[in-house]
Amino acid sequence: MSFDAHTYPYSSQRNVVYGRKGMVATSQPLAAEAGLDILKLGGNAIDAAIATAACLTVVEPTSNGIGSDCFALVWVDGKLHGLNGSGQSPKNLSIEAVKEAGYEKELPKFGMVPVTVPGTPGAWAELSQKFGKLSLTDVLAPAIKYAEEGFPLSPTLAKYWGNAYKAYSRSVEGDEFKPWFETFAPNGKVPKAGEMWKSSGHAYTLRLIAETNGKAFYEGELADQIDAFFQQHGGFLRKEDLKAYKPEWVEPISVEYRGYQVWEIPPNGQGLIALEALNILKGYRFTEKESVDTYHKQIEAIKLAFVDGMKYITDPSSMSVSVDELLSEEYANTRRDLIGEEAITPEPGTPQKGGTVYLATADGEGNMVSFIQSNYMGFGSGIVVPGTGIAMQNRGHNFSLNPSHDNALKPGKKTYHTIIPGFLTKGDEAVGPFGVMGGFMQPQGHVQVVVNTVDFALNPQATLDAPRWMWSVGKRVHVERSLSPHIAEALTRKGHQIKVEVDGGPFGRGQIIWRDPETGVLVGGTESRTDGHIAVW
Repeated sequence: MSFDAHTYPYSSQRNVVYGRKGMVATSQPLAAEAGLDILKLGGNAIDAAIATAACLTVVEPTSNGIGSDCFALVWVDGKLHGLNGSGQSPKNLSIEAVKEAGYEKELPKFGMVPVTVPGTPGAWAELSQKFGKLSLTDVLAPAIKYAEEGFPLSPTLAKYWGNAYKAYSRSVEGDEFKPWFETFAPNGKVPKAGEMWKSSGHAYTLRLIAETNGKAFYEGELADQIDAFFQQHGGFLRKEDLKAYKPEWVEPISVEYRGYQVWEIPPNGQGLIALEALNILKGYRFTEKESVDTYHKQIEAIKLAFVDGMKYITDPSSMSVSVDELLSEEYANTRRDLIGEEAITPEPGTPQKGGTVYLATADGEGNMVSFIQSNYMGFGSGIVVPGTGIAMQNRGHNFSLNPSHDNALKPGKKTYHTIIPGFLTKGDEAVGPFGVMGGFMQPQGHVQVVVNTVDFALNPQATLDAPRWMWSVGKRVHVERSLSPHIAEALTRKGHQIKVEVDGGPFGRGQIIWRDPETGVLVGGTESRTDGHIAVW
């Protein structure tokens, strides 16, 4: 691919990064370097991805943990494979049980109730067994070392850590939350940037996972500890729920966009939203990136795709329409016809009948991995299993308590999932992995990455540094302060309710690695909005 060398003036002015033998891009430097070390030990891109992901549970616990879910797109030997590493709801968790617990409108954000089965440890083991070159013990060694010996917090990490402590201090109470405070604010003190933090319990758990290829988590010692803690505090998760879990290999889904194939994980992930939006957008031609029309049409397309996603995406067994129906050319034409010159309030369509941390890795052999892992809402549920470092996710919060909704809570069901890895190919060749983490920003970030790359030929770093926007509800759109004021004003005249974010904002954090099919040279970009880092060989 050829790229515009332009870098936006408000960005960090970092140059795009090149390499040949290997590359790891993620939001935390120590984790990226750990992945590169695994490549240098003789591991491949899959080993590096697992090592980086495991390290991120230690060095960026504000976004993910051992109790996370994950998804992966893996390019090996000229084929793209998809792994769904999300877990199901406990068999005793039902709409009736939630309402009996006192929650009438929605599942709570924090506590025992919204915890679903974590898929991450099982997914690490599955990836290692199917595609890895090194043992899981070797691959998890860097994460274990950081957990045992400690590491100094990076600036953005420290900011989110402190924010989480304040939020939990205000919002949660009860003995079940004490282990979180003991683990992440020992002696009542939150670690600051540059200060050391470690967790012997986290190291102990990672070692057991490595030695047993994940079995200790789902049917052994760790499963017993999880079960006992949830029983003690009235939670729903049990050892039998853990034992029933298996990661699922799935066929990735895609749409063609101007000669490229854009790939996502199928539902229960929300990657379908990005694909539907791109299917709508390919009916237009964009000649200028920084124009009102370009922004307007992207926003309108994502709105239409998002309301469809929120209505239909769930465990595939419960979807009332199919992926093919939502991604058909006919349906894209129908949705595109709704886009005019003014902002609309989107409503779900009705197709004709017939769902964080992100990392990307690549090695010198052509293997590439797009991997995303998350607890949801920062640290997740606020539940940490004592002595283990296992911070549990709260994915169950996304279930609906409306029995007629596609994503209605049922025992043993997977919920609508926000985390999504992306991948780009052209013809039979891999272009590479990309992703933008951040809740419901993710499919919107994917659309912006693809448009910036394909329509405007921006290099990976410029693609990530470009001004971002995020639609939230109705006609409300959040934009970065780096967006040109005249474009923001023109969007307002079109009926968009523009909110300029002056202090950060909900715009996610992304990573990109592209590969030149002729030379094998790798080119990467990392997030300027956080402590992003590219480790390269």
